[in-house]
Amino acid sequence: MSTNTAYYIPHKATWPIIGTIGLMIMLAGFANYLNGSSIGPGMMVAGLLVFVAMLVGWFALQAHESETGMYSKQVGVSYRMGMLWFIFSEIIFFGVFFGTLWYTRNLSVPWLGEGATKELLWPSFEAIWPTNGPGKVGGDFEPMGAWGLPFLNTLILLTSGVSCTWAHHGLLPPKPGVVRTPEEGRSQLIKGLIITVALGFLFVTLQAIEYHEAYSEMGLTLGSGVYGSTFFMLTGFHGFHVCVGAIILSVVLFRSWKGHFTKENHFAFEAAAWYWHFVDVVWLGLFVFVYLL
Repeated sequence: MSTNTAYYIPHKATWPIIGTIGLMIMLAGFANYLNGSSIGPGMMVAGLLVFVAMLVGWFALQAHESETGMYSKQVGVSYRMGMLWFIFSEIIFFGVFFGTLWYTRNLSVPWLGEGATKELLWPSFEAIWPTNGPGKVGGDFEPMGAWGLPFLNTLILLTSGVSCTWAHHGLLPPKPGVVRTPEEGRSQLIKGLIITVALGFLFVTLQAIEYHEAYSEMGLTLGSGVYGSTFFMLTGFHGFHVCVGAIILSVVLFRSWKGHFTKENHFAFEAAAWYWHFVDVVWLGLFVFVYLL
């Protein structure tokens, strides 16, 4: 148990080892799959199950330690610093992809379409975005518009950010002049999380529909030149983050149903909310730079 002067250290750190074993099994399975081995898919599934078991066990342990008062304020500060650094790393992660898109559109494509570079390499190349490469190596495709499913998904994510904030206010003390019982606050927390999680998975579902239309009807694939590769790289990684965020919020929702979290001790919810708002902001950037421009 931690105190004001002693830092809490877990007794056994076995879950990281189990998680590493699961990831290694997945990696070995993927390598076998790429080499045509029949055991590859089974190994990947087995590794995934081990990894999921690690997540369930580790987070259950963390929840137990938090709810039984084993963490001091010092531990809380460490958690917050860790989450902030994690989100910072995610900002750099997406920053690289946005930088790739900017470099391609504003530097590479114009260079290939002008002067000696064009005459020596691809005289027929037209420096127009979106492009599928010189000689249309990516085949004919239709660019993804902004005002269909992408715009609807934008509204969905913005609404989910509002519902997440509304849920958070169910945990916080009521504002002056507002009368609210603890039961009403808990109900607001749970309802807000249900809405947020539902909207998150709805976003992922609509993006899957968008991808299906792109591949089956628009000819837009990962092989459709640099436009196709950057489009699916940016939107695909973001969709993965939305899925992860929705799963995290689902865990927070389950814990809320179990009666976890108080107005003084609810960092797990705060961390999930920070991550979700970060995902919202990244999507706004994607909608502008990938779909609109």
